[in-house]
Amino acid sequence: MKIIALEEHFLTAEIRAAWAASAIGTEGTSVFDRGEIEARLDDLGEGRIALMDESGVDVQVLSVTTPALHNLDTEASVPLARRTNDALAAAIAKHPDRFQGFATLPTAAPQEAALELERAVKEHGFHGAMLCGRTRDKNLDHPDFLPMFAMAEKLGVPMYIHPQIPQRAVRDTLYGGFSDMTDTAFSTFGLGWHYEAGIQFVRMILAGVFDKHPQLQMILGHWGEVVLFYTERLKNLSHVQTLQRPVLNVMRENLYVTPSGMWNELYFRHAVDVVGIDRVLFSADYPYQYRPGGAPKQFLEQLSISAEDKEKIAHANWERLTQSSVR
Repeated sequence: MKIIALEEHFLTAEIRAAWAASAIGTEGTSVFDRGEIEARLDDLGEGRIALMDESGVDVQVLSVTTPALHNLDTEASVPLARRTNDALAAAIAKHPDRFQGFATLPTAAPQEAALELERAVKEHGFHGAMLCGRTRDKNLDHPDFLPMFAMAEKLGVPMYIHPQIPQRAVRDTLYGGFSDMTDTAFSTFGLGWHYEAGIQFVRMILAGVFDKHPQLQMILGHWGEVVLFYTERLKNLSHVQTLQRPVLNVMRENLYVTPSGMWNELYFRHAVDVVGIDRVLFSADYPYQYRPGGAPKQFLEQLSISAEDKEKIAHANWERLTQSSVR
């Protein structure tokens, strides 16, 4: 059973330097990218492939870790996105059977981001883009980002919403008041990251992004970033916001979900109940959720579903999603 994992991260020294030179930087999340994690983020060669083999993962779809270029200004992010995508393409060319790519976009310059997405797909064969939620104070539903989504729809490629730390005002109000480390953890992997990413997707629905671009496909990790568990409530938003399709229909027609290394069959079952087995993809959230012992492959093998459905999750759904993209 071939396994293709979609939320698998890397980082470059140039991006680290750009974060360090920025007044915003990573807003504290670079604390998670040190030591062994840092070494694994940097490795796009044999060391990474050895751990993929140990985990049972055949292909990683590589993307820059959060917050990518979202906190950088236009002048810095536009050329850096291009260089990052070119470097990733070179790494993929060395191991074309093991790596695929998500584009890194200069979201501070949405028009340029759309053009860079087009270039990355057409020139490098990338399979979409990884977005890290908001760009400074702009949520993903901001009208400025519509050209980027229009391009993704035109190209037939998905966009993956990865968590980004909530805005400072939100962190201080909802996640602050403990130690610095606890505040950071609470506002990121403890909970804040996941509400933030899920809310970005819901905002896109309410803003009519999927009315304007009905073929646009998005991906959420961590079994739907919390919001999938509240469809019973979220569907009622269709009664107060005028949309061409109900909220639940958009989830079932424009959203794919992945586990992001959360090997939980109960969450898997709920995801299937909401979006269907044909909209579940696979991700291991390397290197953050890597543990020795082959957990990604074991999780798929132990699921009490048919062999055909396991193949869908492992690789077939992803291959179907990406086979019609424009290159």
